[in-house]
Formats: sequence, structure tokens, C-alpha cells
Amino acid sequence: MAEFSQKRGKRHDDDVLGSAVDFLLANARLVLGVGAAAVLGIATLAVKRLIDRATSPRDEDDTKGDTMCLEDSWKELSLLKSTPCLQSRSPPVALSQPVPLPVPSLSAPEGPASADTQPSPPLNSPAPLCLTFQEKLLLFEHNHVTVPVAHMALAKQLAGDIALELQAYLQNKFPELPFGALVPGGPLYDDLQVGAPYHVRLLTPLMLEPGLWSLLPGADTVARDPRCWAVHRTQLEFRPRGSSPWDRFLVGGYLSSRVLLGLLRKALAGSVNWPAIGGLLGCLIQPSVTSEELLLEVQHECLELTVTVLLAVSGADGGAVTDAISGANAERHLLLAWPLEGLAGNLWLQDLYPAEAARLRSLDNRDVGTRRRLLRLLCRVCQGHPALRRLGQGHLTQVVLRLGEQEEDWTEDALGERFLQALELLIGSLEHACLPCHLNPAVNLFTGLRAEEIDDMGYALYLGLQSPEGLL
Repeated sequence: MAEFSQKRGKRHDDDVLGSAVDFLLANARLVLGVGAAAVLGIATLAVKRLIDRATSPRDEDDTKGDTMCLEDSWKELSLLKSTPCLQSRSPPVALSQPVPLPVPSLSAPEGPASADTQPSPPLNSPAPLCLTFQEKLLLFEHNHVTVPVAHMALAKQLAGDIALELQAYLQNKFPELPFGALVPGGPLYDDLQVGAPYHVRLLTPLMLEPGLWSLLPGADTVARDPRCWAVHRTQLEFRPRGSSPWDRFLVGGYLSSRVLLGLLRKALAGSVNWPAIGGLLGCLIQPSVTSEELLLEVQHECLELTVTVLLAVSGADGGAVTDAISGANAERHLLLAWPLEGLAGNLWLQDLYPAEAARLRSLDNRDVGTRRRLLRLLCRVCQGHPALRRLGQGHLTQVVLRLGEQEEDWTEDALGERFLQALELLIGSLEHACLPCHLNPAVNLFTGLRAEEIDDMGYALYLGLQSPEGLL
């Protein structure tokens, strides 16, 4: 009886040790590969048998086969010298996942120990998440479109400080020219900012004398450009030339935007002490010398800011620029001195951005909609695509405005559907090479694009409509 108990205890220890060795070998195969794991298994089994023979009590059965087992063990050890070392494979991807214990062989002896040992169920790796396009679009918005609130506040503070410094400079440099208060604005102030760098429009209004100036549509001038307006000097018989400080910028009886741009560009590039102003504000300010626009590039330790200085005229009397900026007075035209080419070089470009931004804000406030979010998403997608970079915020605003007044459901759940509808509208406009301005249908915003650029953008949008995830 005692001998039977001893054999059962021995068998139990062997099973436990065998399970542990099998567990080690299973993990070794993952790390070392099949060939190296086989070598390690042979060595481990041979050493285990030698240790068992040396430590277990000798009985008659063991005595009979002792010599044979020792010889077999040494033969197994000798295989280590002749077994070629196989190159270990690279470990699998999921090495951190636990490896289940191997299931005991059916030929193993049954007993109490084998009954207590239950094989652990295999652990399946988690299935990859299958996100819908709506969910991917919201994730793209969170990662690439959303602007930190702290950065927005800092950019607005820098823009306001630069406006005050530039206004003080203009008053000292040109005391005879009545400039109005400089007004910062743009996407950063209208909840339309898309990522970085931050963009600010710094409007510099010209205070024109009432009764001495009138506006003439560009379509009625020799330029025949519906985007522009001419600022005509009137009452010359009663107020001769020279009675207004702005008469020095007249070309053919019209206030020349080109001459004023040249004056201000020369002043910003050569007369303003930007290093001193930047040191005072804690940033680096440099005027851009490569752009035809009046740009100031601001570098702060936390962000980058681009300030566009825009000479502006509002209405025939030059007053109430703030009303035109905020969109409070849609009838008042906001005109900008813009680097135009050809016969329109001396004309003033009508700025529809304030009215468009005010319209989007009004529509969103009416139904707590997502029109401005859709515009930001479209802008970010086009900025990151090589073929779609020519589609600026002005083009995309027309699409969102048209959709915003046609569709009724502008909840967040419908954002993905509205995004696809915007792509369809853009493709249709590119097919006809015509994108009319929403507030001025006589203006085609695709006029300045070449046929090759239109084809490339249409093809990219068509592929994006087939697989919209590729645009994100």
C-alpha cells in the first residue's frame, strides 16, 4: 500500500513538473521559433530525467531499466551537438497576450492530479473596431480641426496688441491721413479657424470725406469685373483736387488701391521697428517680403500667427466700417485694397467674407446647427490634399451656404451626410467650371482656375466620394 501511494505521489509531481515545462516550451516557441524551441525541449527533457533518477528512491522496476534510461538520456543530450541551429523568427505581434496552457495528451495516465488540472480556455485577441464614417469624421475633427481655447485667446491678444502698435505708427508716420481704428477680425473671431497657423484680418479703414466720393460697380468700368468697385472723386468743381488728403492717391479721377498698397508696403517693410515691438509683446514679428499681400508673420513660443493688413473703404463716405465687418449692415459695401492684375489694378475688391460669416452664424444660431463645423472640416480636408489646396475657404463657404439654406437637418448626427452632399455639389460645380458667389451670383469663383486644375480637383473629389475615408 505504501509503495502504491509513493508511486501515485511521484506521478503527481511528474505531471505538475511536466505541465510547467510544457508552459515554458509553449512560450519559448513564441519567442525563439520552432527550431530553437525543439532544441531547448530536448535538453530540458534530458536534464529532467537525469534529475528524476538522481533524486527519486530506487525500486525494483527502476533498477531494471536504470542503465537503459541513463543511456537514452545521454543519447538525447548528444543530439544537441548534431542538431542545426535554426534562425529564430521574429516574435509575433501579440507577444504581450497570455499563452494558454497546452491541453494534456489523451494517452496521459488518469488520476486525481489530472482530474484537478483543467486546461484554461484560449483567450481570443480583441476584434478591431469598425467605425462608421460619421464616427471617423468626428474623430478627424477632434484630432485635426479643433483649436485649443488657450491658443485662441493668446492669438487674439497678440492681434489686438499688434493693431494698437500699428495704429500708433500710422498716426505718427502719416498724421495728415485720417485712418480709422484698426479692427482685427477673420476666421479666428468667427469660429471658423482651422488648425494652425492662426489667421487674422487687420482692417485699416480710410476715413473718406462725405460727399466727395462715390462708388461705381466694376462691371460698369473698363475692367468689366463684377468683383470690384471703383472709388470715384466727385465735386471737383466745388472742392478742387488737393482739398482732400486722399487726393494724392488719385489715378484718372479714381482712388487707386494700388498706390495706397505700395505706400503701406514700403512703410511696413522699412519703417516699422518690428524687433522692438516683438520684444515688447514677447514674440517675433516679420513682414513678408515674398507675398503681394501685406502680411505679418508672428512667431510665439506657443503658436504661429499670420496677420493680413487690409486697407478698407466702407460705402461712399468711408464710415461705419465696423457695421460692414460685423455684417450688421448688408447694404454697405466693404471694399479692400487688393493686389489685382490688369485693368482692375486700381479698383477695390468687394469683401463678402463678413456678410457670409454673419449668415452662417445666423443660420447656426437659429437651429443650433453644424454648418460652421462642416465648413471647418471641408477646409481642413482640402488643406491636407495636394490636389484640393486651390479650394480655399471662399469657395467652400459658397457650398455650405447653399446647403445650409436647402437642408433642414443640421444636427451632429447628420454631419457625415452633409459632408458627402458638399462633395457632390463641388463635383457638379467643377463639371461646369462655375461656382457662383452666393451673395453675388454674377461672380464666378472658379474664374482664376486652369482647366488642368479643375480636372485634378474633380477627379480627387470623385475618388473621395467613392471612398470618403481616404480624404480624412
